[in-house]
Amino acid sequence: MERGQQGTRGGWLWLLQALSGLLLVLLLALHIVANHFIVEGGLRTYQDVVAYLSNPLVFVLEVLFLLTVTLHAGLGVRSVLLDLGLSPTAERRVNLVLTLLGIVAVAYGVWLSLMIQGRA
Repeated sequence: MERGQQGTRGGWLWLLQALSGLLLVLLLALHIVANHFIVEGGLRTYQDVVAYLSNPLVFVLEVLFLLTVTLHAGLGVRSVLLDLGLSPTAERRVNLVLTLLGIVAVAYGVWLSLMIQGRA
C-alpha cells in the first residue's frame, strides 16, 4: 500500500474513533441513567440484571454500548502502537491481532448477555 493510501485510511479510522467517542459519551450516559436512576434503587442483584436485560430495547442498547467501547478501545490501542513506527509487517500483525481480539470480546459479550437474558 502506498503511503498516501495508508494516510487516507488512517484519517478515516481517526474520524471513526472520534465519532465512536461521541457515541460512547451518549451511550455511557444512557447506561448510567438507566442502570442507576431509572431502576428504583439501582440494579443490585443478579435477578435485577436478568429482569432488566429481558427488555429488548435495553438489550440492544447494551450490545451497542459493548460494540462502541470495543471499537473505540481497539482503534485507540492501534493508534498508540502505530505511533511507535512499526514496520509494515508489524502494522499488519497489529491490525490482525486487534481485530481478532475485538471480535472475540464482542462475541463473548453478546453471548454472555444472551445467556443472562435467557434466564428471565
